[in-house]
Amino acid sequence: MVAAPVLEELREVCQPQAKLASRNGEHWAGRLYMRRVSLRFTRQLVRTRVTPDQLTWTMVGCGVLSGAALLIPGLAGAVLAALLMQLFLLFDCVDGEVARWKGQNSATGIYVDRLGAYLADAALMIGFGFRAAESGLGGWAGFNGWVSLGLATALGVVLLKASTDLVDVARARRGLAVADDESTAPRSQGVASLRRLAAAFKIHRVTNGIEASLVLVVVAFADAATDSVDPTRWALAAIAVITWLMVPAHLLSILSSSRLR
Repeated sequence: MVAAPVLEELREVCQPQAKLASRNGEHWAGRLYMRRVSLRFTRQLVRTRVTPDQLTWTMVGCGVLSGAALLIPGLAGAVLAALLMQLFLLFDCVDGEVARWKGQNSATGIYVDRLGAYLADAALMIGFGFRAAESGLGGWAGFNGWVSLGLATALGVVLLKASTDLVDVARARRGLAVADDESTAPRSQGVASLRRLAAAFKIHRVTNGIEASLVLVVVAFADAATDSVDPTRWALAAIAVITWLMVPAHLLSILSSSRLR
């Protein structure tokens, strides 16, 4: 078997500083800890025949299974969902690193990677709804209500992601280069102030699957302490409200920035 590359050499090729520094291209958890972990896995994987696309599909599987894990009642389901989301993040880092080292970047890999992000976050929110519906008040009608709220939240999350990705689609069709971080700044001072306020509290992050899975663990402990699923229901309702407040706000932010110019 081929010798494992030196970590510093691997880091230089697989973790370009421009990507790590990008606010929109790199998840904060990746910068904080996962990139340190992923490089150790990548160091071994580049010695194998595993392809980046196979790793990307593994990432998708972990993300979707995180939503399914929420069908397991109690703390176990929430913890398993959070662990699967961490694996989702790990493979999201590793697939790109292996692709850069092996020179196997592909349009298919990029497409599946983005599809996986949609599926993972949506699956978690749908699972959140089923979890909140456990022993739902109002019988079948109550059950349907919580599941519907989870589905509505998933739809909002998908719309948020699609709004961002459609910027690249619009720019590509106009023959423009990929938008940089500077172009995301709103031209309107009022919108810019609202965006800074939202960024200060970081509350928008709960619409992402990774952060939402951590919220689920916290409320699972609260569920156990209160012997009810009310904390889970309150958390889902809060995330649903935040998500749907963000949908028009995010659209306004895009239209008032230079991303489409």
